[in-house]
Amino acid sequence: MKLNKEVNMGFSKEWEQCYKENKHISIWPWTDLISYVMRYIKPLGPNSKVLELGCGAGANIPFFKYLGVSYYAVEGSKTIVKMLHEKFPEFKDTIKVGDFTKEIPFEEQFDLIVDRASITSNTTSAIKNTISLIFQKLKPGEKFIGIDWFSTIHSDYKIGKICEDLNTKEKIEKGPLVGIGPVHFSDKEHLLELFSKFKIVIMEHKIYKREIPSDDYTFAVWDFIACKE
Repeated sequence: MKLNKEVNMGFSKEWEQCYKENKHISIWPWTDLISYVMRYIKPLGPNSKVLELGCGAGANIPFFKYLGVSYYAVEGSKTIVKMLHEKFPEFKDTIKVGDFTKEIPFEEQFDLIVDRASITSNTTSAIKNTISLIFQKLKPGEKFIGIDWFSTIHSDYKIGKICEDLNTKEKIEKGPLVGIGPVHFSDKEHLLELFSKFKIVIMEHKIYKREIPSDDYTFAVWDFIACKE
């Protein structure tokens, strides 16, 4: 099997187009992220600095605003960042357009870094670089939360074109992952390898099998916390 060795790093033009077309506009805070923060992270407040990678349409911003933290975000879409600046003018200086696979454009060190299924829209090499930047930007002893990282058990892992390596697929032609560029899939061993410089505090495998209609479709993702020791 011949693999595409081209390294596809950076925010994809597909996501910018999705936002321009008003697609994938999630505005409600993700419950698993809220649960992880409240259950496993020390109380956060005005002295806490939180960074979100790939904030999208800002679904999690109201939650962090409620906690009263200093909120920062790096998002690749100029279209969606413009909208967020209008919606949350208090974060105009801390929500920036950027490519978090190459740079985190803040001088600050963070008490918490979070991602909900944004880093997974990259190749393995891009994700490795992102994780290295996360390690640099976290304060010692603090944590990274990853929510909804796609699993190799996910039905959509079986389709699409291999991109860079067996963990990354692109040109998926059906289902919810159509039109969003590269998608990365992991098993437990791969995640442990990616975060080998961290201590994994908790890792959960969420697997949902659709019964009706009976099409044998499986949605499978990982939630986890990695601590910088």
